[in-house]
Amino acid sequence: MTRINRNYLKLPGSYLFSEIGKRVNAYAAANPDKKIIRLGIGDVTQPLPSSVIDTMHEAVDEMAHKETFKGYAPDLGYDFLRNSITEYDYKKRGCNISADEIFVSDGAKCDSGNIQEIFDADNRIAVCDPVYPVYVDSNVMAGRAGDYIEEKGCFSDVIYMPCTEETGFAPTLPKEVPDIIYLCFPNNPTGATITRSELQKWVDYANDKGSVIIYDAAYEAYIRQDDVPHSIYECDGADTCAIELHSFSKNAGFTGVRLGYTTIPKKLVRDGVSLHSLWARRHSTKYNGAPYIVQKGGSAIYTEKGQSEVRALVDYYMENAAYILDGLKKAGYSVSGGVNAPYIWLKTPEGMTSWDFFDHLLKEVNVVGTPGSGFGPHGEGYFRLTAFGSHENTREAVDRIVNFSYNL
Repeated sequence: MTRINRNYLKLPGSYLFSEIGKRVNAYAAANPDKKIIRLGIGDVTQPLPSSVIDTMHEAVDEMAHKETFKGYAPDLGYDFLRNSITEYDYKKRGCNISADEIFVSDGAKCDSGNIQEIFDADNRIAVCDPVYPVYVDSNVMAGRAGDYIEEKGCFSDVIYMPCTEETGFAPTLPKEVPDIIYLCFPNNPTGATITRSELQKWVDYANDKGSVIIYDAAYEAYIRQDDVPHSIYECDGADTCAIELHSFSKNAGFTGVRLGYTTIPKKLVRDGVSLHSLWARRHSTKYNGAPYIVQKGGSAIYTEKGQSEVRALVDYYMENAAYILDGLKKAGYSVSGGVNAPYIWLKTPEGMTSWDFFDHLLKEVNVVGTPGSGFGPHGEGYFRLTAFGSHENTREAVDRIVNFSYNL
């Protein structure tokens, strides 16, 4: 008789954003006259940069001719893209990363969920709390998280690192030593960052304990402050303890075409084995490469014009972040984030749970956000808004919230 992977049954309820979608769709169906503004899911709204579009058109034309047609992409990515990534994302920041240490993929979400496959099921993971759900859920599916403790909203074998207002919503070094440490800066969902010297402590800790850091840098393009690192490889010794995930979704608007990359230095060895070689084996076995047209589009952001257009996109969304941050502060909310990240993390009004506040905003002002409890136990009592809407919708949503708050 066929048996299923029963670890999937340990996952509580549906995926956070699926549940949000169900509630919003039900409300919209019952209230077709209402204009609902979505500031919940971190999906971009502005078009792809013109340099990307032009380059993708050229790539499409190439596919129409025998001489320039491309079939399967190289497993690890085309050299033209990997070389550009090395030059712009690493060498210009003083990071000693080579092109053959970069693995091009269809996005950071897939890589963050799949990277755990190269580690033994007995490894203990540590995550920030609140946390991007994929880190935990993918380890639950692999049988690495233990049992779900419903009354605590957490898993028995996961080391949760509380990120609270007192810590600036950043984690502190765990007392119980993990084998794998997930870090995300600028952070999703809280928008928090840490300085280079603070990140160096994590690198030193991982090297001392023999741990591996999985560092999600999907939002590095939003960093504004000089002492906040864009890459963990800006820290000494990171190439012997860290894997870094990157996305083209949030900086260049690739959410609909999918492109990202993972960096694993060849110096990173655990249990006598190169993690670079393990990920290369997994990548080549289970993946046929990101499409040529998409990779060509991705390479366009590393041109002078492309870099300018990406900065303009990021600036656009950060204008929204500033408007949300300022408006909510004036309305009396306790808020953070929105300075080096496109997320605003706010405390819910006294007496309201995260889901209470979700329903409150949806029904009273027709604005959608994300309940903090969906990101982990320490997310309860908080709420996330994204800056990825249009200027018009963002301002209207914030004005609705502020005006309603004044009438409470």
